[in-house]
Amino acid sequence: MIPLALRTPELAHEGVTELVVTRDMHERKATMARRSDAFVALPGGFGTLEEITEIVAHRQLRIHRKPCVILNLDGYYDSLLAQFDRAFREGFAGEEHRENYRAARTVAETLDFIEGFPVS
Repeated sequence: MIPLALRTPELAHEGVTELVVTRDMHERKATMARRSDAFVALPGGFGTLEEITEIVAHRQLRIHRKPCVILNLDGYYDSLLAQFDRAFREGFAGEEHRENYRAARTVAETLDFIEGFPVS
């Protein structure tokens, strides 16, 4: 899925099975959330950070009950996960919300978690 503004030959891979072009980033995120069975954040930039924190927040609000995994390859997300821990420690997030995401260090661990996730 790619917003129209980013659909350039350098960014849009035309050889994929399905290329979904959306009007903007808001529509892209809504479409991805609706069509996804699970969410996995690979190492990425500001857009990835924004998307995974939004989807974890939506799980906290019970907008969805899908698995959310932060794939922490080579410790890429160590600082983000430390910030999440600080939010729990300082009372900005309740301990019961730790279940809203899983940090994984490998692709295999990510897939095992998703495959074993209870269907709701």
